[in-house]
Amino acid sequence: MSLNITKKKMIVAKISQINKIALSAVIVDFCGVNSNNLNKLRKKSRENNVVINIIRNKLLKLIIKNSNFQCLDSLIHGPILIAYSLKHPGAAARLIKEFSKLDENLKIKAASFNNKIINSENIDLLAELPTYKEAITRFLIIIKNISIGQFLKILLIIKNIK
Repeated sequence: MSLNITKKKMIVAKISQINKIALSAVIVDFCGVNSNNLNKLRKKSRENNVVINIIRNKLLKLIIKNSNFQCLDSLIHGPILIAYSLKHPGAAARLIKEFSKLDENLKIKAASFNNKIINSENIDLLAELPTYKEAITRFLIIIKNISIGQFLKILLIIKNIK
């Protein structure tokens, strides 16, 4: 189905709004992935605040032009799926990495965060960023361990005095 100029402008405007608020983006080669797996990926993405789009390459290049994701321009060729993380920078990378294990045809090309390219080999760096909830949990565990340690030291001091 061919798109006329008004439909193309609508697509560019809609995705440009997402592009402006996104924290990170992951581009993926999805050649050979069946539609059922793509539908599962889309469903999971809605749950994780990740926006997934399959856009023509020329339109995608127009969208990312003069944005934080312009560094991905040279990697856009062939069938491309782009995933934008809206709430947490590592959300899209985690989701795509998880699904690439389920379907070998889903190949991560690269990601972009803070206007820098992250290669597919280093995508773990972005995927392993802790979420806010995980960071707070880790912080509370550290505080709890410190408090218990201090309490035990006080008890030992009291025991040695008596």
